[in-house]
Amino acid sequence: MEPCEFPHIEQQLTPVFKRQGQGADRLLQILLEAQDIFHYIPAGALDCVAAQLGVPRTRVEGVAGFYSFLSLESVGEYRVLFSDNITDHMLGKPELMQYFCNKLWVEPGRVSEDDLVSVDSTSCTGMCDQGPAALVNGWPLTSLDHNRLDLVIELIRARKPVADWPPMLFEVGDNIHRAGVLLGEPFEAGAGIKAALVRGAEATLKEVELSNLRGRGGAGFPTSRKWGACRSSPGTAHYVVCNADEGEPGTFKDRVLLTSHADQVFEGMTVAARVVGAAKGLLYLRGEYRYLLQRLQETLARRRAAGLLGRSILGGAGFDFEIEIHLGAGAYICGEESALIESLEGKRGRPRNRPPFPVAHGYLDQPTVVDNVETFACAARIAEKGGAWFAGIGTPESSGSKILSVSGDCARPGIYEYPFGVTVREVLADCGAEEPFAVQVSGPSGTTLSWREFDRRICFEDLPTAGAFMVFRRGRDMFDAASNFARFFAHESCGFCTPCRVGTQLQRKIMDKIAGGHGTASDLEELKGLGRLMKDMSHCGLGHTAPNPVLDTLEKFPDMYERRLKALAFEPAFDLDGALATARRITGRDDEWAHV
Repeated sequence: MEPCEFPHIEQQLTPVFKRQGQGADRLLQILLEAQDIFHYIPAGALDCVAAQLGVPRTRVEGVAGFYSFLSLESVGEYRVLFSDNITDHMLGKPELMQYFCNKLWVEPGRVSEDDLVSVDSTSCTGMCDQGPAALVNGWPLTSLDHNRLDLVIELIRARKPVADWPPMLFEVGDNIHRAGVLLGEPFEAGAGIKAALVRGAEATLKEVELSNLRGRGGAGFPTSRKWGACRSSPGTAHYVVCNADEGEPGTFKDRVLLTSHADQVFEGMTVAARVVGAAKGLLYLRGEYRYLLQRLQETLARRRAAGLLGRSILGGAGFDFEIEIHLGAGAYICGEESALIESLEGKRGRPRNRPPFPVAHGYLDQPTVVDNVETFACAARIAEKGGAWFAGIGTPESSGSKILSVSGDCARPGIYEYPFGVTVREVLADCGAEEPFAVQVSGPSGTTLSWREFDRRICFEDLPTAGAFMVFRRGRDMFDAASNFARFFAHESCGFCTPCRVGTQLQRKIMDKIAGGHGTASDLEELKGLGRLMKDMSHCGLGHTAPNPVLDTLEKFPDMYERRLKALAFEPAFDLDGALATARRITGRDDEWAHV
C-alpha cells in the first residue's frame, strides 16, 4: 500500500477509512463520504483512496465519474437538485427552479462565483406525490413553492448547515390512501422467522412456491424458482440482496415501505436467508433516499437486540444472518440487478453479460438472490401466514396485492394497495382523477395508456408494473411527456452498448428537433425504426424499454406529433444555405455558386 502524497487530505479521510474498511468493495461508500467532506472529489482524494484501497487510480476516477451524485469538480457548499420528472414539470418545476436561480444569482447547471451554491436538475427523486421536489445536499425538499424557496435561500445565504435547517422543510409523508394486506394489517416482528424455523428451509420454500409470489420489480419472475436456484447453486457463501434502488420515474412505494414497514422488509430478507443458506444480506439504498439511512440502521439495531439478526437467530442453531446497507449515488441503471451487484462491489454500475445469472454467480461471484423491497415484504407475510393464504388474493397468475405509486393530475396522489386485477378505471376513481386522458403505467419503461384503455387490469396477465401510475388529464400534451422521458433515458444510459448509448441520444435529438418546429414525417419514421433497433439490439432492459414512451405516444396520440411538423417531406434541422447568408453579404456575392 503506497502512502498518500496529500497528507492534509489523508488526514480528513482517515476516519472514513476506519468506518468503511479498506476493501475495494467499499470504494463507492468511501467516495460518498469524501464528497460530503470536500463538496466534490479532489484529485488528491482520488490518489489517497487508490493508495489506501490498493486499486488503480483509473478505477477510482472511473467510479467517481460514473455516478451523478459524485463530482470531480466543486458543486459548492450547497448543492440543490430539482427533480426533473414530468409530474414535477406539471406542478411548475421549471418556473420555480428559474425563480430560485434568479434570487441566488446563479445559472442553472453552474456553481455560483463565490462557490457557495450550485443548482441543477436531477432525475426523479421519488417524491412525486408531494412535488415539486428537490434535494439539498441529499436532503429532500417537498411541496416547493415560492415561500419555501425564499426560506431555503435565506438559510443558504446565512450559510446555515443543512442539518440545522427547520425540520418542516424535510417532512416526507407516506400518503397512504388505500392499504391492503401489506400496508394495512399489523405485523409482529419475528412472526415470519418463527414460522420459517418451525417449518424448516425446504418447507418454507414450498410455501413460497404455493403462494405463486412473483417479483414486484415489474418482470414478475417466480420468486420460488429464484430462491430454489440460489439454494442449489454451489459456492463458498450465499447472499441475499434487497434492491431498494427505486429509480423508475413516478415510483415511490419502496420509500413508504422502508419508512414505515422496514421490519417487514428485513424480515423477508431474513426468511430468504434461511431458505438459501445465506449468512449476509445487503440492502442497496438509492442515493435519493439517503435521509432514511439512520432510521434503517436503528431498525437493524433493534432487530439485533431482539435476536432477529446476528448469530443463532431466535435460537436456531447455525442460523446466522446479518444485514448491511450500501448507498447508491444517483444511477438509474443500478436498478438492473447485475448493475446493482457491480455497484455493491464498488464498481461502475454496468450490467453484466448473462448467463451466468446472479443466482449462480452474483455478489463476489457467489450465489445471490436479488429481489426488490416489495417482494421481500410479501415474503415475510407468506412465511407468517402461509402460501395458500397469499395465493387466495388477486388473480390466478398474479397472486397477492400490488402497491401503486399514484401521481400527476389527481386530487389524492399517494400510495394505493390493491389485490391484483384492479382496473385502471377503478384506480382513477379512487385517486380523484378529473377528466383523465392518459396514464403512464410502470414509469417511462412501461406502457402509455389512452382513455380508451382504462378498463385494462393491473396484473401480469395484462399490465405488469413496478408500481408507477402517472395520471394526465385532458389538455395535457403527451408529446411533452414523451420528450421528458426521452431526455431521462439519454441521461441515464450507462453507455455500455452502442444501441442504447447512441440510440437514446438520437431519440432525444429527434424529439428536440420536432419540438423546435423542424420535424418532418421522415423523423417520425426514424423514431419508429430507431425504437425497433434499440429494443432488439440493446444489452439490457434500459435500452429495450427506452423507446416505449415515444413509440406508445406515436401510436396512440399521433396528432400531438403531426401538429408540430414543419413539413411532410424531409427537411434538415440545420439550414446551411441560410447560415452562409452573412458570408454572401460580406463578399458581395449572390450568384448560384454562392448558394448550396
